[in-house]
Amino acid sequence: MVHKSMESNAEGLAARGIATLRYQFLYAENGSRQPDRPALAHAVVRAAAAQAALLAPDLPLFAGGRSFGGRMTSQTQAETPLPGVRGLAFLGFPLHPAGKPATDRATHLARIQLPLLFISGSRDTLASLDLLKPVVTDLHGRATLRVIDYADHSFKVSAKSGRTDCEAEAEALDALAGWIGLNLG
Repeated sequence: MVHKSMESNAEGLAARGIATLRYQFLYAENGSRQPDRPALAHAVVRAAAAQAALLAPDLPLFAGGRSFGGRMTSQTQAETPLPGVRGLAFLGFPLHPAGKPATDRATHLARIQLPLLFISGSRDTLASLDLLKPVVTDLHGRATLRVIDYADHSFKVSAKSGRTDCEAEAEALDALAGWIGLNLG
């Protein structure tokens, strides 16, 4: 929750007029590197969405997250829709483990009947574009994919790309803000 990139993302979205609610999964709160089991993570996602609705009842609610948080949010939504959520956005959706390309982690997405935004780096080792693009296409217009050139899973770019990490992050946040604007109706 207080990781430099999470703070930077929240500050960048605030500068674009988008409020955020950051929260931690219990494993992170306890300093563990072992992620929580899905049922526990789903409960945390539900509690965070409910808290966001309580704190800002007049604001439109979108959910999602970075990496594990985004995947747990999508699984939660697929299981039982989160009340009041208008769409889900993912900054680096972890489609598969590094070096093990597969699409099993995407099967639940077909049960989500909301707009979905996938923002993925072109060098993301956890979401091969050859696999992610067909997943997005198979969601029949509910999903949008925005690829950040030269970026990895954390939206870091190599120096030889001619881009900076800040530029890649700004592109990702601009894409997110634009998508939210399109889905306010």
